[in-house]
Amino acid sequence: MSHEQNTPSLSGQGKPLWVSAELTYRCPLKCSWCSNPLDFDDYAARELSTEEWKQALKEARDLGALQLGFTGGEPLLRDDLEELVAYADSIGFYTNLITSAIGLTEERLIALKAAGLKQVQLSMQAMQPALTDTLVGARAHAVKLDAARMIKAHGFPMVLNVPLFRQNLGEIDALLAWADELGIEYVELANIQYYNWALMNRDELMPTLTELRAAEAVVQRWREKQGDKMRIYFVIPDYYEGRPKACMNGWGAIHLTLAPDGVALPCLEARVIPGLDFISVRDQPLAWIWEESPLFRKYRGLEWLPEPCNSCGDKDKDFGGCRCQALLLTGDAGATDPACSRSPHHHLVQEAVAHAGKPLRFHKPLVKRWAGAVSTAFMG
Repeated sequence: MSHEQNTPSLSGQGKPLWVSAELTYRCPLKCSWCSNPLDFDDYAARELSTEEWKQALKEARDLGALQLGFTGGEPLLRDDLEELVAYADSIGFYTNLITSAIGLTEERLIALKAAGLKQVQLSMQAMQPALTDTLVGARAHAVKLDAARMIKAHGFPMVLNVPLFRQNLGEIDALLAWADELGIEYVELANIQYYNWALMNRDELMPTLTELRAAEAVVQRWREKQGDKMRIYFVIPDYYEGRPKACMNGWGAIHLTLAPDGVALPCLEARVIPGLDFISVRDQPLAWIWEESPLFRKYRGLEWLPEPCNSCGDKDKDFGGCRCQALLLTGDAGATDPACSRSPHHHLVQEAVAHAGKPLRFHKPLVKRWAGAVSTAFMG
């Protein structure tokens, strides 16, 4: 969602309109801003089977879900991806593949299109090969370029997703020129949010406000040039907004995440919050989890809001902001999101922003996403 569209624009009428099917947390890349759990490797043995995924998707569709994103990790690491796409298409989902393109061959792309895949979202980090490969911890740049050409050659509508941070803000102009040449319809320039791996690397990743404004000016020039030919979204970090984002359009409002082990979540980060009961579709019907479970009811709506949120005129727009960010920065998931200038904890965000504006005395290596990275990072 772009910063110009910070308020919910959809009414799910109690339905999960969008489902993120996180088929696996496994991934060939080692991105230092990844939002997946820090203990991602522990989930591999607990992934849902093909039939269990089909049952979960059916239950989601029965709830009224319309949009389905196959994601991860890297969803192409699941050999049953084509079968799951075909099943989802057969029951009426609009299907989207969210991928790094590692493992996307032309043979698989043809098979996915035959199965009914409707759209592909490809992640891209830079137009400089060395920079891309360094950022993702793998030789991925050439693979991504080839994949993008292949996706367009086979007629897929395409979303180019570019996670943004200090290291690649200067790449926006070149990336948009490349996307324009290729005929990409949608570009999401998403300044990252600071959870999990990104939070560990925040000092190195966070840009200054001056750098963000310069990048936004580049985006505006491209918008004026492109018109409706290519839709460009620029999502700025809420650390600089003064108001929190309406996280997932509100907790348990229109978005449903299904984790690799079948746990249903109101957002992909929710498992960082202690004291909540996380339930898998293996153990309870999805309709009950969505409608009745304490997890989804915990922060749904407005009645739970603390002060100053409860007295705020914007509460029906931002719903108090992000629960996971509140926890990670204050230790209390029920606190006002520190990204809000009215929060008693806003100084925590201000301090991080002020630090971003100071020259670093030394640069720490980015903590890459790989098994054992967390213990290694905190040992030395």
